[in-house]
Amino acid sequence: MTIRRSTLNKLAFSTFLLTLPLNAAFAQDAAVADRLKAALAAQGVDISWTGVTGDASSMVLQGVAFKPAEKEAFKIGDIKLEGVTEANGGYEIETVSTSAFQHSENGVTLDLSPFIIHDMTVPADGATGPLGSMMMYKSAELDNMTVKVGDKTAFSMDGLGIEITPPADGKAMEFSGTTEKFNADLTLVEDPKSKDVINALGYQNITGNLEMAGTWQPADGKMELSKYDISVDNAGTLGMTFGLGGYTLDVIKSLQEMQKKMAAQPEGADNSAQGMAMLGVLQQLSFNSASIRFDDDSLTNKVLDYVGKQQGMSGKDIANQAKAIVPFGMAQLNNPELTAQVSAAVGEYLDDPQSLEILAEPPAAVPFALIMAGAMSNPVDLTKTLGVTVKANED
Repeated sequence: MTIRRSTLNKLAFSTFLLTLPLNAAFAQDAAVADRLKAALAAQGVDISWTGVTGDASSMVLQGVAFKPAEKEAFKIGDIKLEGVTEANGGYEIETVSTSAFQHSENGVTLDLSPFIIHDMTVPADGATGPLGSMMMYKSAELDNMTVKVGDKTAFSMDGLGIEITPPADGKAMEFSGTTEKFNADLTLVEDPKSKDVINALGYQNITGNLEMAGTWQPADGKMELSKYDISVDNAGTLGMTFGLGGYTLDVIKSLQEMQKKMAAQPEGADNSAQGMAMLGVLQQLSFNSASIRFDDDSLTNKVLDYVGKQQGMSGKDIANQAKAIVPFGMAQLNNPELTAQVSAAVGEYLDDPQSLEILAEPPAAVPFALIMAGAMSNPVDLTKTLGVTVKANED
């Protein structure tokens, strides 16, 4: 199915609600309104509303619109704030909840149930705590999200939950997220070749879930995504992890400022200067580790059998061909040790599909500047620099 880029941008922004605390203000107290607008602006988002009802402890912001890195404001409707109290020059809000939301464009309709945030903290102006001026919340939930193409449900997700433990006493911030279930209707895929593969593998409708977890230490910018698993029933689980250093508040603010400048430029303008500046900021980061892992749940043999059928062969014959080709493909990396390791791992996996994992674990953190320089001057050595290894069928 074909969805215009503008539509995808709108749908992508809806997920912004899941990661950035929502905000609003008192009509009766301009200082509170200014503080909330300033806190969001510090995180790269402008907010507006058409009116406010209620009192200082419980209110509804009407006609709320966000304007992130887009020139057009994105209207999300009313937001309700409950249990608002002043705290150390800032504010604490027990519950922030949106109204049910719907947006349609180019035949695609997004429906969101109310998104509910618990225990939000709006910092005081000039706050110097572990997160400085950043807004935080402790938990959030979204009962349902549905994307329809025409009158058919292309994707739905139920039971999203987010948990955040703010940093305290020198400890890192912890975060996690889960979904109860997602569904995707792949019969809506229009490309004939893709549709043939989907039908042959029996994945016209897929179900699964998502789990993620990680930590972030604002003091030194160490970010660890320890889990990001997408599981599809009767197919398998794709898992990713990564570790970065140097992802500090200063780096985040610099990136936000550059995004603002790029968004403010007229369409078609030359953004090369901002792009170079952004690369300069990214060079303050360091690479600690990363991994990609697939745990099979019948997908591998289905694919082998499908490819074999297309070529008049068995799935086992295709597996043997793949095992024979891998060493030749790896030879161009000029890393005999890794070539032998990959060949052995792929062979073991294809003989008994359980899990296949690619890891990058350098003995010490590698600056992004070194990675970029290596990618341009001698890319074949990157596997050695990053300590790449491959494993099969290991827990």
